[in-house]
This record gives sequence, C-alpha cells and structure tokens, in this order.
Amino acid sequence: MSASAGKGADRPRVEPVAPAGPGEVPPTPPGETGTWRRLSAPQQAPAPASGSKLGGSVADGLHRFTDNMSLRARLTLIYGMLFFAAGSLLVLLNYVIVAGVLDNLPFRSSTGQEMDPSEVDFIKSLFIEELLAQLTRFSVLALAVVGLLAVGLGYAVAGRALSPLQKITRTARRLSERSLHERIALGGPDDEIRELADTFDAMLERLDRAFDGQRRFVANASHELRTPLAINRTLLEVALSDPEASADLKSVGRTLLETNSRHERLIDGLLFLAKSDRELEVRTAVDMGEVAETVLSQHTAEIDSSGLTVRTDLRPAAVTGDPVLLERLVGNLVENALRYNVEGGEITVRTGMYEGAPAVQVENAGPVVPGYEIEGLFEPFRRATGNRVASGKSAGLGLSIVRSVVRAHGGTVSAWPRAGGGLVVTVAFPAAARD
Repeated sequence: MSASAGKGADRPRVEPVAPAGPGEVPPTPPGETGTWRRLSAPQQAPAPASGSKLGGSVADGLHRFTDNMSLRARLTLIYGMLFFAAGSLLVLLNYVIVAGVLDNLPFRSSTGQEMDPSEVDFIKSLFIEELLAQLTRFSVLALAVVGLLAVGLGYAVAGRALSPLQKITRTARRLSERSLHERIALGGPDDEIRELADTFDAMLERLDRAFDGQRRFVANASHELRTPLAINRTLLEVALSDPEASADLKSVGRTLLETNSRHERLIDGLLFLAKSDRELEVRTAVDMGEVAETVLSQHTAEIDSSGLTVRTDLRPAAVTGDPVLLERLVGNLVENALRYNVEGGEITVRTGMYEGAPAVQVENAGPVVPGYEIEGLFEPFRRATGNRVASGKSAGLGLSIVRSVVRAHGGTVSAWPRAGGGLVVTVAFPAAARD
C-alpha cells in the first residue's frame, strides 16, 4: 500500500485510483462532475426491425395510445364514442325518414290540377335535394356541438364516479408502517367501490397487526437471543483465562468461543435485516463520502492485516436517510470486499454521482463470479460459492442487508462481474431534498 488518501492517522492506507483496465468501471476524471460510466455491463444488441404490416403498426400505436391514458380519460373516450355513434345513427335515420316523407308529398298546381310528371320530378329534384342538404349540414353541426358538450359532461361524470377510487389512492399513498392505523372508511351505497374500500381496510387491519407483531418480535429477540450468548461468551473467556486449565480444555473453549461469536454475528445480522426492512424512523441529510471515509477508518486494522491495496475516490454525495443504516450499508460492502478477495488483491471505493444520482460504489478483486449467480448473492445465506455454510467468515447476510437498506431509502443496487474476477457493486439513492 502507498500514500494515505484521507485526513488523520486513523484512515487506512490507500492509493489514488489508477486508470481502469478494459471493460472496468473507470474512475471519474479530475475536474468533471463525478459521473461514472458502467462499461462492464453487458451490452444488448439492437433488436432487428420488424417486418409487420401497416395495419399491425396502426393497431399497436392505438394500443400504446390507449394504454398511456388514464382511466378517467378512457371512460370519457368511451362516453364520447358511444354518443357520436348514437348521434350519427340518429342523423341517418332522420335523413331517411325525412327523404321518404318528402318523396311522397303530392304536388299540385295553383288551380288544384295534377301537374305533369316531368314538372313534378323537376320540382322534387330542386326542393327535396336542397332541403335534405340543409338538413344534413345542420344535423351534423348540431351533432358536433352537442357531442363536444357530451364529452365534457362525460369527463365530469367520470371524475365523479372515480372520486372514491381517488380517495382510496390518496389514503394508500399516505400509509406507512407508522400510519397503518388509518382507514378509508368509505361511505355511500353498498356497491363495488364500497366493497373494494372495505376489503382494503380489512387488509390494512391485518398488516397493522403483522407489523406490530414484528416489532414486538424484534424487541424480544434482541434480549432473549443476545443475553444467553453474552453469558456463554463470558463463561468461556473466564474458563480460558484460568491458568490451571488444560490444553485440551483451552482448545475446546476457543472452538466454542468462535462458534459463539459466529452465532452472535448471525443473530445480529438477522435482527438488523428485520430492522432495515421497516419504515425509516430517522431521515437526515448524509454525505456518503463522509460515511465511506468513516467506515474505512473503522476497518483500518483489518485492511492493514489483509495485505490488500485500497483505493478511494470519495466525492460529495448528499442523500437523505438514516445515518446508522447507511453506515452499515457501506460497512457491509467493504467487509464483503475484504472477505471475498484474493491474496494481493485490491479494493476501490468510490462515492459521487452515478448516472445523475448520488451513489457509492465498491469494487474488489476476487474469484470469477458468473453473471447468473449475482442476483442470488443478495438473498439471505447465499455466497458466491453457492454453499450456505461453507464459509465461517460471515453469516451470508451482508448483501441481503445492503438490499434491504437500499429499498428502505428508495434507492437501487446493481452488481456485475469485474473484469479479471471479483465484483462491482453500485448503490444509487434519490438526491437529497434541497431547502
């Protein structure tokens, strides 16, 4: 390891980030905004042009247009189409009836005598055709005007009909783990929407009871599980400190102490995983660059003893969230990079802007990780080896906790194989709200 990259003597020894190799995520060039480009992600070839017919394209375009419309707009469109269809049919029937009536009208001269048929046909052709043309024009104009009024009225009626659904939506958006006691309590007639609201209220009641049970379980488990393990650890340490203890006893004691320590880590991880899956109780402005710097300083001794090269590129990345959970997130990423590395390997920690969002990225050397195994690494008790119990280094909950913390903060986590072996994990968060 080379020169220190942080302030203070408690920071681990790090090196400036070297240029990345082919296919790797390069560090941000100095003087730029800190945006990383993910070059190692698999590139998808553009889909070949479809040879569909024009009719299919028009139908697809119509489907896409209607799919992007709101329910209120679709109902209004249906109302308008039905009205214009009925109005057009009425205009057509009116035309046919009036034309039939006019065609059967008797034509007589002023003296009351029957007119010559040729004269009658001439008069009818002038009178009836002009009358029907005027009737058609005014009917179509009236249909258009009244149709537009009907569309506006349909839009208002659709909004009125959907107002209970809008109330359900607003209530659902306000809900969180701490406000599950709120209910919709929709009044009105006992119709389909009322049944939907009552079903939603019943579901909220069950969720509220489930979350209360989970909180009680986590609180009780924190005491009931940690206390006996702490007592066992104390008894083993006292036994190992006895100078008269035999070598066999000390060997068994050290094994039991290591097993006890592993169980403590497992229980702590499970309890923290349960906590990170819940709604955030603390929301403050946090700089992920400072968090990463703090985490690296806490792992100084482990980094120095590992013989790994740690490189950093820590830039400001402001997010809003729970500082404790965010510190645990970065700590798990760093610990994962330390434990699943190779001799003489390296770790790169970056913070800054990634594709326009504040983010932290940890890249480490290590064994080659197949792309199809990456998604499973974020499941509890899963490791790159595919064995649930093969490694005593951790409980297999590190990346699971990372994913839970990211979800609680509304962010995203992605990972992809590093060129030459290892893993690149990137966590992106929503930008912190500005005052």
